[in-house]
Amino acid sequence: MINVTKTFLPPFTEYQDRLQQIWREGWLTNNGPLVKELANELCKYLCVPRLELVANGTLALQLAIKALELTGEIVTTPFTYVATATAIVWEGCTSVFVDIDENTFCINPELIEKAITERTSAILATHVYGNPCDVEKIEKIAQKYNLKVIYDAAHCFGVKINGQSILLHGDVSTLSFHATKLFHTAEGGAVVCRDAKVSERVSLMKKFGHHGENDYFEVGINAKMSELHAAMGLCVLPKVDEIIARRRQCAEYYNEFLDGIGLRWPHIPAGVEYNYGYYPVVFPNHETMMRVREALIKNGIMPRRYFYPSLNTLPYLQQHSYVSCPVSENLASRILCLPMYDSLLKDDILKISKVIKDAIL
Repeated sequence: MINVTKTFLPPFTEYQDRLQQIWREGWLTNNGPLVKELANELCKYLCVPRLELVANGTLALQLAIKALELTGEIVTTPFTYVATATAIVWEGCTSVFVDIDENTFCINPELIEKAITERTSAILATHVYGNPCDVEKIEKIAQKYNLKVIYDAAHCFGVKINGQSILLHGDVSTLSFHATKLFHTAEGGAVVCRDAKVSERVSLMKKFGHHGENDYFEVGINAKMSELHAAMGLCVLPKVDEIIARRRQCAEYYNEFLDGIGLRWPHIPAGVEYNYGYYPVVFPNHETMMRVREALIKNGIMPRRYFYPSLNTLPYLQQHSYVSCPVSENLASRILCLPMYDSLLKDDILKISKVIKDAIL
């Protein structure tokens, strides 16, 4: 069986050493020494001045919305994982879907202004598959209308644009450290804030809204990362450069083996230092994609329709009425993410590519 992803696991002895440290100190949660160490190391690696570690990427989005005090409508993309739009609704706001760019698969900045009303408080955009949004255009729109900007950067670990971390754009960027990501803590995430005061508020809100034993300030939740999860992150982080290099090699094999059969890939803009977190492929039509998908599964290869469906088509997210997003809907019907992980073998990629070619040609 070749799954669409496979979690990288560090040498067990390295994780065991971290666990022994936890056992010695008897400190499992509540901002322990390993959480502090991981936060510091991540700031260095990601080239950001500050970040707040949290229990998962969805809570990171919810905390970002809450800490920025967003209300009313939030303009967002329909081509993303459901957690992006669900977080908006969960926090009592309204998702306003705007179609995507057919080349980058990210939100189309040319359409954002038309969706802005007097109730709009923010733009929440996703860097799809780690491919950066047009951050300059989005920033200009946000400044013009006095809007906040949140980037769902769940796929963006280590991504840079023009030599600068993609996480430095927007008011807040959120990360996911789920086990399926190239850097993971089994479960986890982070919130990266441009404003130190917003970051302090996230820190307060993620631990019930209070400091110390009896100093209560506001409503909060429990979104803390545990020492056990931080231990995993500290074992994985030193291997990330090697993991990305191996993924890059896998992508190059796919590019070579799948060339010339009518497939399409997202356009990665110039100046982007990509992380190869995913390998999405767009087929000529829905029927071809489904035929390929069935052939892959029959051969023990598990791709993923990621992202499907286009979120604007989900009834429970249509808070007013259906909004047509033809580019997103069409793309969602034709795209597959192929297996991609650091230990994927060249022979596996050759097998996957042969099955695809046989199903198409």
